[in-house]
Amino acid sequence: MFAFRSIRSQGIKFPPIWKRKFSSPLNQAQISRICLNQSLYYKTRNYTTHHKKPIKDSIDTIEPNTKSKELLESNQIRSTPPAISTPKSRKDELLAKTNNFSQRLYIRLKWILKRSMRPFNVDDFSAFFSWLVMGNLILILLGTTTFASLIIYLMNTVFAQELVAQTLGNFITKNTGMTVIFESAIVPGWRDGKISFNKCFVSKRPKNGNKNKFEKGSQADAIAKAASKNEVEDQEPIDDGNYTQFDLTIDQVNISLSVSKFVNGRGILDEVEVNGMRGIVDRTHVHWDPDDDARNYKNIHKPGDFEIDNFKMNDVLFTLAQPNGFRPFNVSIYNCDLPVLRKNWLFYDFLNANNISGAYDDSLFTIHKRQRINDFNNLEKGPDSNDLGWKRVTRCRVDALNVDHLNTGLEGPFGWITSGDVDMIGDIMVPEDQQVNMTEIVSTIADSFAREARRAKILKPKKNEDDHEDDDSNDFSKYFIMDLQIKLNNVKAAVPIFTNDLSYVNNALIRPIVGYINSRKTYIPINCRIVKKLKDFDGSWTVYDSLLMDDMSIEVYDAFANYVANEEVRTLRMKRVGFWTLQVIFQALLMSLGAIA
Repeated sequence: MFAFRSIRSQGIKFPPIWKRKFSSPLNQAQISRICLNQSLYYKTRNYTTHHKKPIKDSIDTIEPNTKSKELLESNQIRSTPPAISTPKSRKDELLAKTNNFSQRLYIRLKWILKRSMRPFNVDDFSAFFSWLVMGNLILILLGTTTFASLIIYLMNTVFAQELVAQTLGNFITKNTGMTVIFESAIVPGWRDGKISFNKCFVSKRPKNGNKNKFEKGSQADAIAKAASKNEVEDQEPIDDGNYTQFDLTIDQVNISLSVSKFVNGRGILDEVEVNGMRGIVDRTHVHWDPDDDARNYKNIHKPGDFEIDNFKMNDVLFTLAQPNGFRPFNVSIYNCDLPVLRKNWLFYDFLNANNISGAYDDSLFTIHKRQRINDFNNLEKGPDSNDLGWKRVTRCRVDALNVDHLNTGLEGPFGWITSGDVDMIGDIMVPEDQQVNMTEIVSTIADSFAREARRAKILKPKKNEDDHEDDDSNDFSKYFIMDLQIKLNNVKAAVPIFTNDLSYVNNALIRPIVGYINSRKTYIPINCRIVKKLKDFDGSWTVYDSLLMDDMSIEVYDAFANYVANEEVRTLRMKRVGFWTLQVIFQALLMSLGAIA
């Protein structure tokens, strides 16, 4: 109160709000704050008209109130306002008062989430829930493989490995109809962003009255179980197994997933890589009805059929067993790179691969892109028609393939050949949508139609004659063109015993063609062009259900017929030349005899 009286004695007028504060006794802190505010107030006010001296000097001149002077000097009036408490300082205070690790962690997390230390409310919880849901949705859509890898990593503990492997295995088994066995757990690949399946066993066999069920175990046990199934075939009623059966072991399968493709009905697989495949592919149970059509077994497109954007396969070796007592042989694939692999266009996608190399019954084969477009051997148009715009040019090459792979169960010239080997080179061309040489395409298709019309007189109705019901002859982008070069090396042919096997050829042309084949001791070159509609490959998995083998056989027959006709013309020409030479010799002889006489 001494300071208040000393200030009031000088006639200083306080604001009304201060009067309420001074109505009660003041402590030392309040007195210091009042003096500070008043000193700041008088620094901006012109008080010389009322007072001759500043407030501090007035206080110093008052002799009786020395106590108030000492009080003011001890408080040391500050020129800056006091520090204001902030949320950051509040957090630091709470951390300083807390010694427990869990409480300190809670305080730090609360500060990170809210940037404040006030309690959580309903708005905070709703924001957290929305953030959690939207964050997971974005992660699933943009990083499906990462999300699945994270789930597998969290579940793939010592106690959850069985559950993870069994759940995914049952899902694969249910959707593919195959028996899937994992020897080791599924491992998420963080480095390459893929999910790895190690030591897998995949089998497709008759069900033997039981449903396909996923199992987890070693590859050795899986192979033993697969072998034991064949021993009990006679004891239990089983499926006839009229399909391709196989038992395959795979060292590693790497996959990546895509939810966007799954939502669009194109399967959940985005990229697939297969490494180290071994096993047996058994087709001995496959049988065909006499009047059956291979097109009846084409794949029918369904939503969810896989469409893999990048498919790779390395180090593949399996034994293929064919029906009708054909000898087993090995098939190897050294490397395979496909830009796209679709279930409904399986065979067509393999024909348009970036690179495939391997061996088929010890015969090397390759499928790759052509290096130079102008390497084409145009059979009818000459070298001037090389500069064509093609969307894709792929070369398929097979060296020294045993001819028994082509003549088994096949009608036509390939069926007549009994021994020898074949070299085949096929250049597959798909026209570019915008840059098409229409003259070349129209001429090729017209020639194909003309040959079909000529064959119609001597051939039986083709299996695919109903395909011509749709008139899309004007849509040239839907045609598949293949320049095929075949070299028959040291082949021998025999006349078929039953003429029913020659239902599409004239009996009069059989013996000249067979005689021409047997007369060639080295090789017979055959060049032909195959024109097909792209829709013939829709749903096809082999050369048979796409009718490509039938078209090849027909084109080879036409080439043989042309060779025989040319051979007959050449023989007739040689006979005429020989008769003319003999006539000239006789005339010279008669003239010489006349001269002697």
